[in-house]
Amino acid sequence: MAKKSRRTTLYSSKGKKLYAVRDKGGRFKDIQQYSRAHAMDMRRTSKDEAAEGARKKPARKSARKTAKKTTKKSTRKIARKTAKKATRKSAKKSARKTTRKAAKKSTRKTTRKVARKSTRKTAKKTARKTARKSTRKSGARRRTAKKA
Repeated sequence: MAKKSRRTTLYSSKGKKLYAVRDKGGRFKDIQQYSRAHAMDMRRTSKDEAAEGARKKPARKSARKTAKKTTKKSTRKIARKTAKKATRKSAKKSARKTTRKAAKKSTRKTTRKVARKSTRKTAKKTARKTARKSTRKSGARRRTAKKA
């Protein structure tokens, strides 16, 4: 196994903390500000951490994912149910309105038809009566004229 390069801490002339990385010969290979190097170290994961995390992380992630999925599914179900209810209600309302309108129209039509028929019948009856009366009168006139 290769020897790890160690970091030595130094301070710059301005007072900033530095990391100095030496090569195998002991010469300075790289000098960085401590804050930047530390931030990079925190972002990276070591091989040991990665191996350990690989064992533990999937269980946590899967549990989180399943929890998220179940919440998403339940919210979707609820949203679908409420949408269905809303559409059913609106459909029922529109159906009621249309049936009411149709009923009103049909009653209007039937009442109009009945009214027209009754007016026609009464008109015919009155016409017949007047025709009968006029024929009776004319017949009576003829009779009286013949007698005289």
